Formats: sequence, C-alpha cells, structure tokens
Amino acid sequence: MTTVLNLNINDLSSQFIRELKSRFDKTTQIEIRINTREQAEELLSDAQFWQIIGLIDWTKEHYTDILAASVAFLAQQPVANIYLFHDKLSEKLYHLDTKAHIAEYVAKDPDHFLSVDDFLYVRCAVVAEGQFYYENVLKNPKQMPFEIAFEPLLSLASDAYTIKTGKTFDYFPVFNYETGSNKENR
Repeated sequence: MTTVLNLNINDLSSQFIRELKSRFDKTTQIEIRINTREQAEELLSDAQFWQIIGLIDWTKEHYTDILAASVAFLAQQPVANIYLFHDKLSEKLYHLDTKAHIAEYVAKDPDHFLSVDDFLYVRCAVVAEGQFYYENVLKNPKQMPFEIAFEPLLSLASDAYTIKTGKTFDYFPVFNYETGSNKENR
C-alpha cells in the first residue's frame, strides 16, 4: 500500500522523522518530491551559482585559498543548495562537451591529442572564469582555451558539504560531465 503525505517543507522536523520511523519498518522507502521544477531551481538560481563562482579569488596561489571564499559561502547555504550547485556545475561542464569544443581544443594541441581528463579540467577553468567567459566560450567554440585548467573546481561542492555536515559528499550530479558524455552534441 502506498501512503502519500502532502506537507509544507517547514513541517519537516526531526520529531516528524522520528514518528515516521516508529510507524514503518526499516525496509520502507520514502520518496520526496518538490512539486515543480521551477520551485526546485529557485532554491539555487543561476545568478546565485555565478555569485558563488564569482567568489573565486585568483589573486591567491594555492587552489584551496583560491576556492576558500566560494567553499565557505556555499557551506553556509542549505544542504539542498550544495547539491543544486553541483548539479548546475555538471550541467555547465556537460554543455561545453561538444564536438565543436573538442575539435578546437585538439587543434590547439601540437600533437593533436585529446586527453579526456585535461579537456574536463579546461572546461572547469572556463566555468571558473565566470559567467561572461563561460557564455562566450559556449557560443563560440573557437574561443575554447587550451593552456588553462582548474580541476579543483570539481571539489567545491564536496568541500562545502564536508564543512557543513562533517560527512563525505557521495553524490552523482544530474549531468555526467566526463568528456564524451554529451552524446546530443557529437
């Protein structure tokens, strides 16, 4: 039998969770839905995503210092926003994973070699440079850089999550950002 509970998010509390646990056995599965996609996206807007990216401090030398303000800010947000940030990051990396962007990247390599890891880290750098740069490269694959990379961007959400919860971030984002995953644009 399926039981449907409709409640306001403000009604969720540790007491409510304890009561649910006492009524059902440990094999019971619970599904949480947010009524509309628009409501889910409002939790972390695109503007807020770019605000967090904008906190990256390129005047620092070590990547942990470069990302420190972004990580600290994201760690102050609700846990849901940490997941949503990682989802938005994965989406932006995915959209840069096109045949045209790869072709431009490979053309700039003297050996015309595609390192899937390096291409991912270059896409991270494009996002880390901010919204204007990202949108320019997205629209103009010829602007795809070759000699910049910023792999640490991939750990921003994980670091924020660990600071906030003290736990390991074990999450697969909505979009697969590994090189070659965007089959729509091949």
